[in-house]
Amino acid sequence: MEKRNKIIYWIATGLLSAMMLMSASMYIFNYEMVSQTFLSLGYPVYVVYPLAIAKILGIVAILSRKSNSLKEWAYAGFFFDFVLALSAHWVVNDGEFIPAFVAIVLLLVSYRFDKKVFA
Repeated sequence: MEKRNKIIYWIATGLLSAMMLMSASMYIFNYEMVSQTFLSLGYPVYVVYPLAIAKILGIVAILSRKSNSLKEWAYAGFFFDFVLALSAHWVVNDGEFIPAFVAIVLLLVSYRFDKKVFA
């Protein structure tokens, strides 16, 4: 049972980490496209770079496990980021809400199994 929980945790956390790193790299290396997307969703473009940095730092906080409170803040920050992304894409009806939904599911699974594995 314990091994199964660890496997589920690491799969969910690994996929979540990969999504966040791909997202952050796209924010940094494909700024023009991302800024146009942010504008179409009604968000200001000056948050693109800080959000990319926050995503990288959030993954570091979750994977490093140095500070429990920092890890909790990272999970909370990701949750709000994903909910806002899901709702923004849903409102403009561009059909791009599925990655945000998948990210929410991965985040919830990672968080739940983090509590089971490392409690």
